[in-house]
Amino acid sequence: MSTRGVAAALLGALVLFSLATREDTGATVKGGARVRAAPLDNPAGVRPGLAPVTARADRAEAVRLIGRLRVARMGSKAGYTRTRFGRNWTDAVSGVPYARNGCRTRDDLLARDGEHVRYRKGSRCVVVAMDLRDPYTGRIIRWSKKRADEVQVDHVVPLSYEWRMGARRWTAAKRARIANDPLNLMPVDGDVNEAKGGLGPARWLPPRRKVRCAYVVRFAQVALKYGLPVTRADKSAMLAQCR
Repeated sequence: MSTRGVAAALLGALVLFSLATREDTGATVKGGARVRAAPLDNPAGVRPGLAPVTARADRAEAVRLIGRLRVARMGSKAGYTRTRFGRNWTDAVSGVPYARNGCRTRDDLLARDGEHVRYRKGSRCVVVAMDLRDPYTGRIIRWSKKRADEVQVDHVVPLSYEWRMGARRWTAAKRARIANDPLNLMPVDGDVNEAKGGLGPARWLPPRRKVRCAYVVRFAQVALKYGLPVTRADKSAMLAQCR
């Protein structure tokens, strides 16, 4: 196994057996800003942001990772509702970082990726204001809870996409895990998230071109973790971003 592979395995094991407190984000600070993590160095999804994948060796590894994805035809959306994936941002899941730490998943992710985070008075969980370096556009969003929809937490692999690619046959517990797994979650510009909707990489990619390889790697990591296939068109589009 490569040095990167050993490090990734160790990091994953440490995260899954941690107490999943706010200190387990693995984020580092440089010059007052959180250091963004490239997805190949962030297999558990506990470090913030989405750093570009630029090194030739890393892009080759990204292509190998995406190459492992199974392909399948997209099924019907019939029967899909958000509630099929559990209560919105529930903390009552098992087997993913931050689970059962007493905070809603959305707040965990805002705390992971936000800078200058402020909490509701008397709360260790509820984020009321922060600055977000939006990974999809590159803009800095000065967010407060008064404008809640300005920042939305994107499911990198959309829930409706998961449903159409086989999650309809999963247990409710597995659907709740993928809906609350930080590997699959990214706080982003709300308008951009709404434009994405339930689309796969063949039809939607982040406006910021330099993170597109990183985005599709994250998409592939989630799909591989949960045994989820992608469409042939999506796999081709993903490979094209990292070659």
